[in-house]
Amino acid sequence: MSFRISSLPVEPFQGLFGLSDDELMKHGARRAICDEKPGFPCRVTLADAEPGESLILLNYPHLDEQNSPYRAKGPIFVRETAKQGRDVVDAVPDYLARRLLSIRAYDREGMMLEADVVDGSELSPMIEKMFAIDGVDYLHAHFARRGCYAARIDRV
Repeated sequence: MSFRISSLPVEPFQGLFGLSDDELMKHGARRAICDEKPGFPCRVTLADAEPGESLILLNYPHLDEQNSPYRAKGPIFVRETAKQGRDVVDAVPDYLARRLLSIRAYDREGMMLEADVVDGSELSPMIEKMFAIDGVDYLHAHFARRGCYAARIDRV
């Protein structure tokens, strides 16, 4: 089965890049400087930041289906150097492959039909398993340990 792992688009975050720390706080965001790798996973580039790199930590509505009781938002990192979003087809980016993941399967209305935990190195078979469930429209990957949204996964 063919699948696409999609990042967030960069455009909603560009207005935060380069703001002072005080200005970021007014937006409920903070600047973070990467101090280890792996760590500080960027949701736009689908890659871990390099040590010394600057990121914005902010709250983001990753499941914004208005009528879903699973509607959710949470913290994400975005590199201040991010230029564009990224899609990966039929492969698992390293930033997912090296972490324990929670995979959540949703229908078209944002209702969760299934959820499971998987080592990121085994994500491809989990994607196939989840998409075999009747009614599943898309998947969300979350970092299991911290629970943060990581990426969206769709059939191709």
